[in-house]
Amino acid sequence: MGGPLKRERAVDLDKSTTVRFFRGSLPIGTSQSDTIDAITEHAIEAEVTIPTNCTSGTCGTCLVRLISGEVEIPESLPPGIDDFLISQGGILACCMPPIGDIEIDIIPPL
Repeated sequence: MGGPLKRERAVDLDKSTTVRFFRGSLPIGTSQSDTIDAITEHAIEAEVTIPTNCTSGTCGTCLVRLISGEVEIPESLPPGIDDFLISQGGILACCMPPIGDIEIDIIPPL
């Protein structure tokens, strides 16, 4: 359903990260950077709107679906997400940074 999720981060600092955004199957934007960490920041760069509120993983407002690629999952899950949502490809765009290139569906897996 979603791409692989990783609990530890192995980042190649010499390589930029590309984040491609979709609404369902419709491509809506792309961001490429070697300095941006949060998916929400990539969204701003790509002029894609992802709703946010707390920016710390507490509220779950920024829930999106990982189509492909890997993201860093915190050892202790933030209150805004649970194992079921993760199993459905759900990630929090504010606090689960990409590990390499990823594709995101801004429609949550609900």
